[in-house]
Amino acid sequence: MEILDLRHFGSADLRNLLDEESERWLSLLSWDYRGSAEMILRYIDAKILPGYAAIERGKVLGYCFFVYEGAKGVIGDVFVESASGARRREIENELLTHVIDTLQQSPGIHRIEAQLLLHESGTATESFMGEGFRRFPRLFLHMPIGHGNWVEQPLTAEFLLRPWEEQDYQPAAGVITSAYRGHIDSDINDQYRNMTGSLRFLNNIVRFPGCGVFDPLSSFSVIHRASRSLVGLLLCSRVREDVGHITQVCVLPEYRNRHLGEHLIRSCHDALAATGAGHLTLTVTEANSRAVALYRRLGFEQHSIFDAFVWEG
Repeated sequence: MEILDLRHFGSADLRNLLDEESERWLSLLSWDYRGSAEMILRYIDAKILPGYAAIERGKVLGYCFFVYEGAKGVIGDVFVESASGARRREIENELLTHVIDTLQQSPGIHRIEAQLLLHESGTATESFMGEGFRRFPRLFLHMPIGHGNWVEQPLTAEFLLRPWEEQDYQPAAGVITSAYRGHIDSDINDQYRNMTGSLRFLNNIVRFPGCGVFDPLSSFSVIHRASRSLVGLLLCSRVREDVGHITQVCVLPEYRNRHLGEHLIRSCHDALAATGAGHLTLTVTEANSRAVALYRRLGFEQHSIFDAFVWEG
């Protein structure tokens, strides 16, 4: 088996592999990955996607790609074709080892992040932990539409809850930055640490289909009427026509304990229900016990546990 630079290949070489990966996203997470797969294939044809592919007797067995974001490298995905568990892990480790080594040796790179949703927690740790990464188990939760346990307390007149608007973009970045200050999730995703990063995060969610297609009709903002300021938000994307995925939900610290998060999630649920959607999903860091307890109380159930990894050099 050889490990070759991904930029040696074209879309025709990897299309079957990406088709199989799309099927796995759909079967495991009810996630339509075809839009992301097509974007990856376009980048491969343009020779601009850094990464590696494992090849044996002319056949591509798996691939792993990453992107550079300033002084940070983000491992986007690692996927290996159907094989025995031991053989698959062997190929995954080879690919990840090459990617991690490349990123750690890249001039100016001081941080590496990875979140591997398709991999059960603990199955991809070998390559990361030996190189000094920190590991953060995260939960993938889901709720069948119509099965929520909602708070009976109405939203007070102090607040207005309305659908997301384009004008919310800039103030939303401020809310995200303030809400995650000192939070464990800002250790996992350093975009939350400042306005520039939060704006980049919002741009990735709202403008690009990497995490589903942004759905403004099931995304909501909470406005404090007296100050006319945005104090909470929920962003939802369609990862399948009938599945909504909450990509972000947060409330400013000074407005917590007023059930705003619950009202945001219910509004998202009801908007999805009105379109005939069947499920609502989200991810949450396992150590964020307060959020986990809220989601479980609202009716979310655990589907799987995956790992986020962070290295800082």
